[in-house]
Amino acid sequence: MKTTKIIYWSGVIFMSLWFGTSGFFELTKNPVVWDITQQLGYPPHFIYILGVFKLSGITVLLIPNRLLRLKEWVFAGMFFDIIFAFFSKVAVLGFPSTIDAIVAFTVLSVTYFMFRKLYTQNLFFEEA
Repeated sequence: MKTTKIIYWSGVIFMSLWFGTSGFFELTKNPVVWDITQQLGYPPHFIYILGVFKLSGITVLLIPNRLLRLKEWVFAGMFFDIIFAFFSKVAVLGFPSTIDAIVAFTVLSVTYFMFRKLYTQNLFFEEA
């Protein structure tokens, strides 16, 4: 159980840093993220929405032992974000540009598996 918690929190921290940085860059129009996202064909208003949801999501993830159902939604949103980024990059920039999405998908998958291992029983008994 201790190892599971360590792996889970390491993954949450990694993904929070990853998505937090990305969300902040999207909201501040940092060219590192902004230019690539526009190159992939996403409109400016969508990039801002991504930034808001990423920062909101990591806030939820970092609250220990609470909002478990909402965390499920955050994990789902992160998976969709990564999958869309992967396929957008493959289509526009080519496969070599997808390494970051592959790393993020792997870390997020392990983190989600640890989340389910730690909280599955609580998810069914959590009050709304």
